[in-house]
Amino acid sequence: MSTFHLSRRSVLAGSAVVAAVSLPAVSGQARAAVPAAPAAPAAAAKSGYRWRNAVMGGTGFITGVLFHPSVRGLAYARTDIGGAYRWEDRTDRWIPLTDHLGWDDSNLLGVEAMALDPAHPDRVWLALGTYTQSWAGNGAVLRSEDRGATWKRTDLTVKLGANEDGRGCGERLLVDPRNSDTLWLGTRHDGLLRSTDRGATWTAVSFPATPSATGQGITLLVAAGRGVYAGWGDSDGTAGSPNLYRTSDGKTWEPVPGQPTGGAAKVPIRAAYDHRARELYLTYANAPGPNGQSDGSVHKLRTTDGKWTEVTPVKPGGTTSEGGTDAFGYGGVAVDAGRAGTLVVSTNNRWAETDTVFRSTDGGHTWKSLKDEAVLDVSETPYLTWGKDKPKFGWWIQAVGLDPYDSQHVVHGTGATLYSTRDLKHWAPQIRGLEEASVVQLLSPPTGEAHLISGSRDIGVLYHERLTASPSRGLATNPVFGSSTGLAQAAAKPSYVVRTGSGDNGNGAWSNDGGKTWAPFEAQPAAAEDAPGLIVTNADGSVLLWALAHWDGTLHPAHRSADNGATWSEVTSLPKGAVLVADPVDPARFYAFDTTAGTLHASTDGGLTFTARATGLSSGDAGFQLAAAPGRSGDLWLSAKANGLYRSTDGGAAFTKVGSCRASHTLGFGKAAEGASYPAIYMVGGIEDFNAVHRSDDEARTWTRINDDQHQWGWTGTAVTGDPRVHGRVYLATNGRGVQYGEPV
Repeated sequence: MSTFHLSRRSVLAGSAVVAAVSLPAVSGQARAAVPAAPAAPAAAAKSGYRWRNAVMGGTGFITGVLFHPSVRGLAYARTDIGGAYRWEDRTDRWIPLTDHLGWDDSNLLGVEAMALDPAHPDRVWLALGTYTQSWAGNGAVLRSEDRGATWKRTDLTVKLGANEDGRGCGERLLVDPRNSDTLWLGTRHDGLLRSTDRGATWTAVSFPATPSATGQGITLLVAAGRGVYAGWGDSDGTAGSPNLYRTSDGKTWEPVPGQPTGGAAKVPIRAAYDHRARELYLTYANAPGPNGQSDGSVHKLRTTDGKWTEVTPVKPGGTTSEGGTDAFGYGGVAVDAGRAGTLVVSTNNRWAETDTVFRSTDGGHTWKSLKDEAVLDVSETPYLTWGKDKPKFGWWIQAVGLDPYDSQHVVHGTGATLYSTRDLKHWAPQIRGLEEASVVQLLSPPTGEAHLISGSRDIGVLYHERLTASPSRGLATNPVFGSSTGLAQAAAKPSYVVRTGSGDNGNGAWSNDGGKTWAPFEAQPAAAEDAPGLIVTNADGSVLLWALAHWDGTLHPAHRSADNGATWSEVTSLPKGAVLVADPVDPARFYAFDTTAGTLHASTDGGLTFTARATGLSSGDAGFQLAAAPGRSGDLWLSAKANGLYRSTDGGAAFTKVGSCRASHTLGFGKAAEGASYPAIYMVGGIEDFNAVHRSDDEARTWTRINDDQHQWGWTGTAVTGDPRVHGRVYLATNGRGVQYGEPV
């Protein structure tokens, strides 16, 4: 698999951030218990709606997995932007634990670290915070006494970075082995925090290393006997710059003597303690990952006498089968709780030869690559073939788990799934219930087998012939997109669908069977390769308009094709970056909203030329959205975020503000209610105060909230649409929890 599959996950790679150089006073205000997501995935919300995931089967980066050491079948998983989950062995699925986090807390959907208490099986802690940039909110710690059924929350005064470089390191959160009331939290820029009241309050404590601008800080915390070890990610890899510290009394920290140095041991990634052999295993790399690693190693420390031994399975830097350099680092590590000297470690960022999991039964003296004899069964999640003949064993493997009650039950996370084996040979995704896609487009066709077609930043476009199973065709191929940027359907010819994105063989494609099969455009504008942007098609599919925009925000002139993508020409009268929609009835009409100037432009000649109509509208935000009501010509709705919702019934000549809501972020339509003449409207926005999901059956005169406080999924302002064939059914795009769909009960 090539790196175009990973665009969402590497957005912030290399971002410059200013490190804190002193230890701030850190405290938290504890909050009362709040319920987490319901235990039953199909439970009805208090709003009268039942919410479920449209099943994709993973599609996101699993950054950590913890088996509980004293409860059979209990495990937890964390993700970089999609929250945390608890494994239910009885139901064979993951239960989401953080869906109650709402719009204002969307930065908390990234889980930096987890912690369990071996002595108290019902306790679990989550350290939350997705970004450390100045515009991001501070982190928080959630603590639970009932395995995540309810939570208490403490807001921090520091930032955490669950979707930044190093997000597969850890765990950075730990229950002290000497006292279950004491917890440690390692941060990226603000040193070490400690809580002595089970996570209710936190204070900064002295740590003998100074953070730098790399944004790593403390990469891991691990208990070894009664001692605690901390990995330090801001070392330069030399003997004078230690990267592993320990404390035996919980007060003073000191560098661990004799620790490895050099580029292959620059950043400690993960650690695991073999309590039977009293040996601590650590994986290292020359960068925190998941990207950018080209060297690494594995070492063990015998804690009884301080002896270090290198046990690296395969040293990076060899020659690949194709004659290149076999560059990679090491990532995950887990030890067998019942067998001394038995452990697994993973490679990471090994694109040339494919990442693997190595297993040793003799303390790292010899190793066996589990990939070499692996039989992969992805029939439950066919997208994992990525359009090839067979799936890959793994990539971005930094999360590895070994079941303490089953020596042959090994799991490893990837950039899209969690693979599991029960016999060290046969592997399949252990992913039911865990959905982490960042979804950006939704279509609900009026006819055909599929009620939903989705586009995401993770796996391109999916044709959902069923909502309860991963699409049988996998992701759309010919070409394969790692990230989707545009998806559109001809209103009067729903068999015709087009899509754009970051592709392996072109950046645009069309379908004549409703999205089941695809063919690339014969040609594309020169800028499309690096700036695929959005695309729309007119009512009968005879004209395409492609609004080209780079990932970094650079805008290019829009282009037009009237021959199904065989040739393209620039539309000079169309402002760069304008939001495009096609009239659902008249093939000659297109509309474009210039978000910079606040002007609506319209075309009556099939997109050849555009002229300005309404002016003086809300401006200054490229995220404003324009929607056209189905079955009506010139009926436009403008979602201007906090500026409100506007409507035009004359093709954009004039707009009137809709007085029934305060804010509108995204809006879509579905089948009209019985006896109603206008389609149902679904909107994510605020009626009087906070943002939520709403439905109107009376042309936006009144609204009903259809989600509740336990079904919020963070930020949900990208896309929403109703089902044109089922009144009340709505599909909602989330940034890290896939597609949520709701139905009245």
